[in-house]
Amino acid sequence: VILTDIDDPAGERVSADILAEGGRALYRHHDVADEADWKVVIALAKGMFGGLHIVINNAGIVPRLTLDQTPLEAWNRALAVNLTGPMLGMKLSAPMIRDSGGGSIVNVSSVAALMAHYDAAYTASKWGLRGLTKTAATEYAPWGVRVNSIHPGQIEGTALFGSASPELAASLRASIPMQRPGRPEECAALALFLASDEASFITGAEI
Repeated sequence: VILTDIDDPAGERVSADILAEGGRALYRHHDVADEADWKVVIALAKGMFGGLHIVINNAGIVPRLTLDQTPLEAWNRALAVNLTGPMLGMKLSAPMIRDSGGGSIVNVSSVAALMAHYDAAYTASKWGLRGLTKTAATEYAPWGVRVNSIHPGQIEGTALFGSASPELAASLRASIPMQRPGRPEECAALALFLASDEASFITGAEI
């Protein structure tokens, strides 16, 4: 697996954990809004592993600003990371996945893509990713590339979870039938299922 992020210490730690457990991993600094960075990472996958089968688009930022508070700079950066990043990832990786024999792309959107949410730029970017996923699923199905989106709510330990005020966190938690936040490993299990052959007839879905 190739891990990418702008948080280098965290990326290096996860890579080291995978290596310690006997896996093969490499960390690479990567701004997902940068097309050149994507090209380097995809070429690295081919050079190191001989191909590419799975892409998880999971980078995201949360401005936590209402519409009237949102400066253009914050708007543009949120869309660059949350929407342009996955677009570049899909556009540039799908041909490699096709040429490697097929595979799966999983886009991490948000429950904010399914309802009104007070963070304007974040909401717009995640609604956009929801629709873009369906377009990509249609376009890439003939290539043997499946594309799905997952829509987490409150997931403990994430930037979205940590940036919520106590009042907002309590309100959101009260709306969850399980009456608790989700765990990162629960999202990981869903992404793993969608990436696997067990989900071979699932594309364009939002979960």
